[in-house]
This record gives sequence, C-alpha cells and structure tokens, in this order.
Amino acid sequence: MQSSCAVRFAIQALVLLPAAAPLVAQHKTFALEQVFSAPFPDELTAARTGGFIAWGYDASGRRNVWVAGPPDYRGRQLTSYSEDDGQEITDIQFSADGKSIVYVRGGGANRQGEHPNPTSNPGGVEQAVWVVPVAGGPPRKISEGSGPAISPTGGLVAFVKGGQIWTAALSGGDGAPTQLLHARGGASSLEWSPDGSRLAFVSGRARHSFIGVHEMASKALHWIDPSVDQDGSPVWSPDGKEIVFLRTPTSTEEMIFIPAREGEPWSIRVADVSTGKGREVWHAERGNGSVFHAVVGPQLMWGRGGRIVFPWERDGWNHLYSVSASGGQATLLTPGDFEVEYVSLAGDGGSVLFNSNQGDINRRHLWRVPVSGGPPQALTQGSSLEWQPVNLSDNSSIAFLHSDATHPARPAVLSPGGAAREVAPDAVPADFPSGALVEPQAVVFSAADGMQIHGQLFLPPDLKPGERRPALVFFHGGSRRQMLLGFHYNYYYHNTYAMNQYLASRGYVVLAVNYRSGIGYGMEFREALRYGAGGASEFNDVLGAGVYLRGRSEVDGKRIGLWGGSYGGYLTAMGLSRASDLFAAGVDIHGVHNWNEGIRNFVPSYEPLRYPEQARLAFESSPLAAVKTWRSPVLLIHGDDDRNVNFQETLTLVSALRRQGVEFEQLVFPDDVHDFLLHGNWMRAYGALADFFARKLGGKL
Repeated sequence: MQSSCAVRFAIQALVLLPAAAPLVAQHKTFALEQVFSAPFPDELTAARTGGFIAWGYDASGRRNVWVAGPPDYRGRQLTSYSEDDGQEITDIQFSADGKSIVYVRGGGANRQGEHPNPTSNPGGVEQAVWVVPVAGGPPRKISEGSGPAISPTGGLVAFVKGGQIWTAALSGGDGAPTQLLHARGGASSLEWSPDGSRLAFVSGRARHSFIGVHEMASKALHWIDPSVDQDGSPVWSPDGKEIVFLRTPTSTEEMIFIPAREGEPWSIRVADVSTGKGREVWHAERGNGSVFHAVVGPQLMWGRGGRIVFPWERDGWNHLYSVSASGGQATLLTPGDFEVEYVSLAGDGGSVLFNSNQGDINRRHLWRVPVSGGPPQALTQGSSLEWQPVNLSDNSSIAFLHSDATHPARPAVLSPGGAAREVAPDAVPADFPSGALVEPQAVVFSAADGMQIHGQLFLPPDLKPGERRPALVFFHGGSRRQMLLGFHYNYYYHNTYAMNQYLASRGYVVLAVNYRSGIGYGMEFREALRYGAGGASEFNDVLGAGVYLRGRSEVDGKRIGLWGGSYGGYLTAMGLSRASDLFAAGVDIHGVHNWNEGIRNFVPSYEPLRYPEQARLAFESSPLAAVKTWRSPVLLIHGDDDRNVNFQETLTLVSALRRQGVEFEQLVFPDDVHDFLLHGNWMRAYGALADFFARKLGGKL
C-alpha cells in the first residue's frame, strides 16, 4: 500500500518547472552557434550519503564534472577543463563517504591501441581514472585506466588497465597503483561485495565469458559456475553470499543487422560464492523475448525480499519483471504497450525508478514500481521528457535529467511534497533561442509497403499560406533509436534535434523519421522483417517519407533533400542511389555503404565468402548496389578515426561516385571519431550541411 506521502509525491511531481527563461523574445532566426550553446548533461549519479548528486556537463566541448547538494541544490562546477579538446568524461561516481568523486577522462583505445585524439595533439592523449574532492580542489590522476569501482567500505578503487584489474588508494598516500591479478581474458564490469572483501568481474574470452571473484585477503581467484556461454551483469546479494548473473547462450552466428526475433533462450542464475556452484532461477521462454534485449542501466537488480528485477519482452514490449532469488514464476511489473528504458534501483531496494513512453509514445516520463509488483506510480507527465532517474540518499527525493521541445537537457531535483527544481539554471546561456524554436508535430504516414511510420514535423515559423518551401528528411542512426518531441537524451541526437530546429528557422520543412528497426514501438517493429543487411526494408520508409512530404501543401516537391548520420547516413545514401528522381540532394554523415564492410567492423572474423547467399543479400541491401542510378549531389562527412563505421566506407563510395560522374563534396575530420568529439567539428559539419542545402535546394543560410 502506498503511503500518503508517496501519493502526495506523485501528484506534486506531475509539474516540472521550466528552465530559466532565455529572453530572445520572438526572433524567428538565430545563429547556428546559439542553438548549440547549451551544455549537455550526462552521467547523473547520487551519493549514498549526504544527499549530493553529480553529473558531467559538455559545454561547447569543454567537459567538466558538476556537483550539487542540500539544502539548496545549486549546481557548481567541480573541475576546470577549459578546452574543446575532445576528451570525454565518463564513469562518474561517489566514494562511499560521499566526499570524493571518481571519474574517467579520455576515450578508449581502438583495435590499434590508439586513444581518440581529435585535436591531433602531438604529445598524445590517454584514458585515465581521476579523483576530485566534493568540497573543491584540484583533481588528481589515479592511473591510466577505465571502468572504476570504488570499495564500499574503504578508500580503495579498482579499475581496468590493459584488460587487467588494478587497484589504488583514493587518498594516493599508500603507494603506486598495483595490478590486482594476472588473468586470461579481458576484465570488465567490476563489482565489489557489500563488505569490500571480494571483487567480482566479467572475464571476456571471445565467444564465452566467465564471472570471476577475487578474494582480497587470500588473493585467491574463483570462477563462478563456468560454462561455454556468455555470463555477465554480476550483482551481489545484500548479504554478500551470492551473485546473480545473466547467462546468454553462446553462438557462432556472425551476421548482424538482420532481424533477431527469437533464439536460444537466455537465463538468470544465482551462485553461492563460497562454492562457486550456480543454479538457474529463471529462463526465458521460446519465442518473443528469447533473445535478450537490454535496458539502460543495470540489467539485474537485487531488490528487497530477495526479488531479482530484470528486463524481458515476452509480450513484444521491453518490460520489467521480478523473480525470487530462490526461483519461481516471474512477476510482470510494468504491463502495457510501451517500452521501459532507463532504470535504477531505489536505495532501500524496495522499488525501481524507470522511464518509459507509457501513454505518450513520443516522449519519456518517470515512474516508480515496487520490486514485488503493484501499480506503477507516475512521477512526471506532460509535454517534457525525463530520463536517468536516481534516488537521493534520503531514499525519497530523486534527481533526473529533462528537456522539452524548446528547452535543452538539464538536471533537476524533486523532493516529496514539492515541485521539481532546476539544479543549474544559470548554465544555459541567456541568449539560447528557446523563444525562437518551434514545437514539432507528431505525424504518422504510410511507408511504400503500407507500414505506418511515426515522425516529427518541424514547420518554418514564418511559413505563409500558399507558400511552398524546400523540405528535408532526417534519419537517425543506430538504428536502435527513437526521435522524440523534444531535445533528445542522447548527446548525438540532442545535436541533431537542435540542427532540425535550425533548419526549420531557415525556411525548411523538416521531417524526422522513426523508421522501422528503431525502438519505442515494440519488438516486431525493432526486429522488422528484412531490415538492414537482410533486405533493406527501411527503404520503404525512405520512399514513404518523400512521398508524404511531396504531398504536403507547404512543400516544393522538386526540392526535397535527405540527411542523417551513421545508419541515417546509410538511409540517406539509399534514398539518393535508388530514388534520385524523388530526392534532389543529400548529406551523408559517416554512413554505411556496403553492409559486408559494416558487419566486419563489428565482427572482425566475418568473411563474406563463408556466407555467399547472406553476403549477396547484404550487398544488394547496400547503397553501392544501386550506385549506377545515383544522380543527385551529395555532401559526405566523416572522421577518419571512426570506430563505428570504417572510414573505408566513404572512400569506397567516393570511388564509385567518381566513376559515375556524380557530384559530391567532402568534409573530413582527421583523427575524430564517430560521435564527433570536438564541438568545433560539429559546428563545421552542420555549417557545411546548411550551406550545401542552401546552394542545392534554395534554402536560407
């Protein structure tokens, strides 16, 4: 039964305060830099004690750690990195006493051992673990490494360096970092036992993985319930005697970017740490949900009363379930036709915070549900979007990130009996053009094969009756993404949303398409038949978007362009190669052009000659297969240290376009990666995009 306090909390939480209102009143145009000037928050976390929260802010490429605490929760910058240098900040977490924050600065290495260095710094760069006092003071480097885990009982931090586990004292006063153990495989997912006496981790070994436990006192290493399968996501029981983990059946399948609606079922196992013996407490049924689909956050949560919380899409939607650690039937916690996304366990283990698109498929809102089951409790609603919910140490207040159609992402705190308050209201520049932005409309249109496709339509604010404007279709990447009616929770798409707003302000009608194989609409939509390398069925959505825009009274049907990045670059190239009569120009940002190359980038062992029929279909599903009918001009943008889409993809396409005599322009960023790390490169890319479409479609600069 809910307490009156909890009910009051839910009611009060329904209204979010707007951001400090930037006074750029009613201007219909604004500079490109203005709409990209707001800092982007991420990595929100809460201390176990003291009530503090921390997050990372990326302000035009200057990435820093911020913190806020009771009673006023006024955000303050804790670090002072002042350059747009492309060095990411991740893995932000508090020490057990809440007095220090550990974080990682710098990106991981590629297969050649190179860390991202988008400024081409001749001195080189590194990825390292740092610690900074919450009270303020200069940060101190602990060691090169990543994936830190702080001991819950002392001042020790474990981290991964060179695939091995190392430890160091948070204080820095007890000697140099030391390698904890020497083990085969690559270590990840470090998890301390509640008393800090043991450290669990995942040992990755190509097509199988183990759960390992290291005894700090005896220095012994034990393998937990080893098998031929992929074991991961270890979580300790509250008493430290058991570990729950996921077991995913091993596979020799090398084809990806094809539908995976069912497979060999995955399971949840609990092991006795003292003996290493495990038992299955639950397994997925065959059919829907037999292939594991993750949420954002912990995949397993050990809640109060021995309830294990986990995601499963048995009914075709990704929901939360719970099962007893002793086994039995699973209880559905979040029933309905919607998707659960961000999740976190409340501090007392009695409930789970999550966001979903329940009742509002174009947005995300926050909910709380008991781990034992019961009606989920709505915490937010309305026209905003909310994500990354975390419980504060009082176990009743929450912190989260939120945005809306005209205000960018920012952190907020919500306490029982009060309204949500902005944590860093002055971080958004005063000239951010909220007052000049439009509210996109939710639209649904028919794909070429009749499937109903959702999108967001941005109409120019100065559109007059009877006018026909140039139009643009935007395709997101992933493809496991969903664009929403507001600034996105993902940095990449926070930027693309801002760009679509900018393009609308320049007179374009813009349609952002949530094409099949994306998330938000259930498993069958995500695992669409013949999608990607299995037949490019998304091309029906590309055609449908063009026909939909051509049929709108505001659109000049001869001036329709395409743009997108990654998977969106792939669909842009598909539209230009197969339908240049419909699409007059396009901007292809680090797109896939040959699926056989794209698959190999993620599965290096993939050899098309071993799978002749699949490889033939994969190529036929690629833009290069139809390059002979490509006539429309294109701007190609790519960073040459891209770890998601090999730079070779653009090189190969350029060679083919040259042979065809197709007009193309190029913008290459030496040493930058897939998600451009330099704010300056985002501005160069989007400035070039706006200039290209102005010249090819007649829009305004």
